[in-house]
Amino acid sequence: MAWSTCGGCAKTQADLSTLLLNKPFGVLSQFTPEEGSRWRCLSDFVDMPQVYAAGRLDADSEGLLILTSNGRLQQRLTDPRFGHWRSYWAQVEGTPNTDQLQQLRDGVVVQGRRTLPAKARWLQGQDEPQLPERTPPIRYRAAIPTSWLQLSLTEGRNRQVRRMTAAVGLPTLRLVRCCIDLMDNGPPLDLTGLQPGTWRAVTSAEQERLNRLISSSSIAGSRRGGHRRG
Repeated sequence: MAWSTCGGCAKTQADLSTLLLNKPFGVLSQFTPEEGSRWRCLSDFVDMPQVYAAGRLDADSEGLLILTSNGRLQQRLTDPRFGHWRSYWAQVEGTPNTDQLQQLRDGVVVQGRRTLPAKARWLQGQDEPQLPERTPPIRYRAAIPTSWLQLSLTEGRNRQVRRMTAAVGLPTLRLVRCCIDLMDNGPPLDLTGLQPGTWRAVTSAEQERLNRLISSSSIAGSRRGGHRRG
């Protein structure tokens, strides 16, 4: 049987069917490289067969990716009907004001459609995320300050966070997904203990929560199916 180690603990491949990865900047959310692309891919960091990203991050975004071999879990986590909160740290140009934060919460028009209500707050002082420097570093302009926002969304449109902050006059310089809420009253899955480019298997407690998530969606699906008209 093949074994892999993570964090000093040996795991069978069966134990590693669902992983949490801290995706670095410059990495595609897929395991195969694109011809002619300057971006790396997930296989440069994770050598596990038959796992795929449940959701995606743009190559120039960083942070939490769930990788799984369970197709039902992948579908459950990416189905917009279930509206899992995904939280992001966005380093933006400028200093946010009350009106800008409220616009982000209420929804802004992006590509002709208003975004769904979101959570938005300005992270200051000790609340600012403590992250290693990005490689390559972000651009700084001496005359313009930067600020950190935390945004939580239930939808995942293309480059949505960047377009939302730009729409209120706060261009995003760096974007990191920090956690994913399973919506089961438990703690969100997050980046704790994961440096950029590292991953870990979900714990047994996390796996139990994910199993319940799949079961609950199966029950909901059968109920919806029972009311369908053929």
